[in-house]
Amino acid sequence: MKKLVAMLMAAMLLLSLAACGAPADDDAAADAADDTAADTADDTADAADDAAADDKFVVGVCQLMPHEALDAATQGFVDALEEALGKENVDIRVEVAAGDTATCAPIVNAFVADGVDLIMANATPALQAAAAATSDIPILGTSVTEYGVALDIADFNGTVGGNISGTSDLAPLDQQAAMLNEWFPDAETVGLLYCSAEANSQYQVDTVQTELEALGYTCTQYPVADSNEIQAVAQKAADESDVIYIPTDNTIAGATGIVDAICQPAGVPVIAGEEGICKGCGVATLTISYYDLGVTTGGMAAAILTGEADISAMEIAYAENFTSKYNEAICTALELPVPEGYEAIAAE
Repeated sequence: MKKLVAMLMAAMLLLSLAACGAPADDDAAADAADDTAADTADDTADAADDAAADDKFVVGVCQLMPHEALDAATQGFVDALEEALGKENVDIRVEVAAGDTATCAPIVNAFVADGVDLIMANATPALQAAAAATSDIPILGTSVTEYGVALDIADFNGTVGGNISGTSDLAPLDQQAAMLNEWFPDAETVGLLYCSAEANSQYQVDTVQTELEALGYTCTQYPVADSNEIQAVAQKAADESDVIYIPTDNTIAGATGIVDAICQPAGVPVIAGEEGICKGCGVATLTISYYDLGVTTGGMAAAILTGEADISAMEIAYAENFTSKYNEAICTALELPVPEGYEAIAAE
């Protein structure tokens, strides 16, 4: 608006000067006046466009990689935020790091340089990169299992504080262990397949291992450093295990085809931490709706942007509903009976 007022005043001054000058050439004076009026109208329109753009909330979304769960969380976030604020009032810029953790840093740094109003970080590495990039711009995480682990917070009490909050995709790990026991009570060895570079994956397998060992299973962890190791490590896990457990792990989620090509022919079933992984290579899962998780995150973002909520006091929100699901195709191939109370994962 300041820019608009300045331009209007300048235009009025030019017209005043033209009116006071000697009209040596009436046609030339008229042409000059017309040009001035046209330029003023163009500048006024540009200023109005700039003012409209300035009125929009700008939100940057950094998503670690494309896969079903993270895609659903981002979509839920976008839908909820546009519904709450009006699509015309928010500019949401989604960038995907293609599974490369290091790429998250330049994405969020660009958001910071652009002065976005809020950053949504989808997955733990994206949250860690955003936290390192700014302590001023509000940051909401989603698809993050445990914030205390992700941000190295001792004695985490449910509120990060500062400029960070978000939603967690943590499913009850004791219930996932109980699910494995329900399906495979006679199994003896369980392989825990995960990416060691993901702090929350390590947290999950450590927790599940404790639960499974209490149930009498012998557990072995099979970590991969990155996607290049998945085939070799998954083969070793299949060779040495009766059942494999995979947590909500982004690296493994991006390579479920590799895992399935190894485990299904070997007759080794997989219990998965979430539906997307189960759809790709598992027989059963206790899962949340990542779309709903994104919707919750979008609602939190709207409250922060409108000033209705203080992010520093905003507790991490956890999923409330969990669904027991099974992969019909793999269960049929492995001739596994499905316990009661399980919902078939919808085929694409």
